[in-house]
Amino acid sequence: MSTLHLPRPIARLMEEALDLLFPPRCAGCGRPEWPWCPACAATVSPLLPPVCSLCGIPWLRGERCSRCKEDPLHLDGVRSCYIYSGPIRRALHQLKFHGRYRLAQALATGMVEGWTRFGMEADLLVPVPTSSARQRQRGYNQAAVLAQALSERLALPMHPQALRRVRATPSQVGLAQRARRENVREAFAADPQWAWGKRVVVVDDVCTSGATLEACAAALYQAGARSVWGFTLARVILKEERDQKLRL
Repeated sequence: MSTLHLPRPIARLMEEALDLLFPPRCAGCGRPEWPWCPACAATVSPLLPPVCSLCGIPWLRGERCSRCKEDPLHLDGVRSCYIYSGPIRRALHQLKFHGRYRLAQALATGMVEGWTRFGMEADLLVPVPTSSARQRQRGYNQAAVLAQALSERLALPMHPQALRRVRATPSQVGLAQRARRENVREAFAADPQWAWGKRVVVVDDVCTSGATLEACAAALYQAGARSVWGFTLARVILKEERDQKLRL
């Protein structure tokens, strides 16, 4: 049974009851009684400054990395909390594909730490919209549950209706950078009622190339957003990025 659309106090009571009936196991290692155990939380790889000022990959100079100098993203910047590996990768797989949406509350602590670490500021949080087909298949949008958990911790407004997907897109897996951008180009539309004049942070679970966040930003800029940043729980480090002699 999904509790996503119930009033929050009732949803929490139902979630606690479900935990009593079906004790959680850590999404990182499978240890019982923890949705996200202290050992896994201690062994993740946080992304720490200095990072590329635009895409947010580890970068010793603290300016734009080589790739962003040649082919920059068209948004104010992207920041991520962890490198997409080990326990955090397994946890996000559980969140995205195995119905562990309540895990978002446990992972939100690390998101708040990342938010503070990079000095993020916002007037509005907006999750990356999923397609209606994926929403029906999973019963929820993993970006939305992460954004909601972050919103509660930071006391910032979160409005999923500010951004919507207007075109279904094939999976980005296996596509090169330019192909990823073309795949999601004009796939989103934003509502000026929510975005106009706001500092918007778009929240997602994982950033790979930044193409999806960039497409979301394009729609939000068109709707009058003052600034748009991307913020994700994890960041995939691509081979070409590793070849830049990153500080990992």
